[in-house]
Amino acid sequence: MKIAFVSDDHKTISAHFGRATYYEVFTLETGKVTSHETLPKSNPLLIKPGEQIEPMGEHPHQHDHNAMIAPIADCEALLTRGMGRAAHSSLQEHDIQPIITDIVDIEAAVAAYLSGVIDNHPERLH
Repeated sequence: MKIAFVSDDHKTISAHFGRATYYEVFTLETGKVTSHETLPKSNPLLIKPGEQIEPMGEHPHQHDHNAMIAPIADCEALLTRGMGRAAHSSLQEHDIQPIITDIVDIEAAVAAYLSGVIDNHPERLH
C-alpha cells in the first residue's frame, strides 16, 4: 500500500494541498515503511494567459485536479493539513482517501497512520 503527503520541504506536511510543491510517497508493508520517494506535484491552472481571473470563493483560480492527482494514482491515501472541497472530491473520485491532519511532521504522521490513530479534520476543508 502507498500513502502520499504534500510537502514543500520534504519534512513537513503542507498546509494547503493545491499550493504544495512535492508529494512524499511511502510504501507500507506489514506495518512498516519499505520505501520512500519524492515526486514533483504540478499546479497547472485552467486559466489561459491573458484571460481575466475571476475570484472563486477564497481561490482566484481553478486547478486541474486530474493532473495534480495523476502522480499519486496508485496511492490509497493523501495526507494534507488543508485543502479545498473540489480537490477533496477529486481525490475521492480517484479512490484516494483524503485525510486532513493536524500533524505537521511527516514522520510522525506516518507513525500515526501505521498505528491507526491518525485523526481526520474535515472541518479544515474550504
